Amino acid sequence: MDIDDLPRPKGDAASKLAAEDLAPYSQDELTERVAMLEAEIARVKSHFDKAAAHRSAADALFKKPSS
Repeated sequence: MDIDDLPRPKGDAASKLAAEDLAPYSQDELTERVAMLEAEIARVKSHFDKAAAHRSAADALFKKPSS
């Protein structure tokens, strides 16, 4: 099994964010938080797309010749 296939440990950053109580935050703070999270989502999607392209290129390079 590849290390990338293992489940993420509980307590990772996303889990901690999801468990955080939002009640103490003002609307301005929540707006800022949403903007920060949207920027992080865009960053992760960009990295995902690059990883997918890299994987696709590797698969094409190492593809078994068809009969």
